[in-house]
Amino acid sequence: MIDRRLLLTGLATTPLMACAPLPGPTVSSAAGLGSSQFKLITFNIWHNQGDWAARLPLLIAALRAEDADVIALQEVLEDAAVGLPNQAQTLADALGGYQMHFVSTDAEGAPRRYGNAILSRLPLLQHEWKKLEPLDDYRTAVRVRVAVDGRSVDVVNTHLAWQQDAAAVRARQIADLMGWLPQDETPLIVTGDFNAQQTDPGLATLTGPRFTTALPHGAVVTTLNPAKNHPERQIDHIFAERDRLKIGQASLIGDQPTNGEYPSDHFGVVATIGLR
Repeated sequence: MIDRRLLLTGLATTPLMACAPLPGPTVSSAAGLGSSQFKLITFNIWHNQGDWAARLPLLIAALRAEDADVIALQEVLEDAAVGLPNQAQTLADALGGYQMHFVSTDAEGAPRRYGNAILSRLPLLQHEWKKLEPLDDYRTAVRVRVAVDGRSVDVVNTHLAWQQDAAAVRARQIADLMGWLPQDETPLIVTGDFNAQQTDPGLATLTGPRFTTALPHGAVVTTLNPAKNHPERQIDHIFAERDRLKIGQASLIGDQPTNGEYPSDHFGVVATIGLR
């Protein structure tokens, strides 16, 4: 939930890139979504806190069971000092078939880098990222444009200010993010750890009429893990443009313990999304 970053180091941007096609989207029987659909997960993996060695196989199992096409991860760490390779790459390698895109405000090549990542097995058309205003909160957004049955979709992953009284900061971060995105009518999904429930005024842009969400507004559900001493709050969300995308079945993942351990201090959210 809390972003424990090092000091902000120089601005780095990833250019738009193209790549060879990867395997196509998951074929699902989700009712009413049509044939052009894919599955997406958002999951805050709690960097290396707790018992990472015990949690890693649980994360892999939870992600593998859902067989998602795109996986958005927050609180991803790589730390040479403790012998920890990039966690998102470790997950991508274990799952197989995914390209990994990691972003951090820490300088590329630094021994310790902390940030967000997207894993995708869909054909990649573009990817880029930016640091979000205010820069002293060390937040990022990463965008991938992927092809779903030959149609473009933008998926954005972010992680916003954690303080409960930081609605104004979150609103500024979302405004910066939205102003940065291409204005070319490509269907848009914004997902991640927003550190706020949907009633938070800082999320008003995403909870307004333009977007629909994977978990019903006001639902009695938590994406924070009470077993890790968190209050019950739904702060991890998937927002999809209402006019261009339709969210089908959505549920939590990683919300059951194995031998008393959980994959993370958050639960993941998985949804099947169709193109209108």
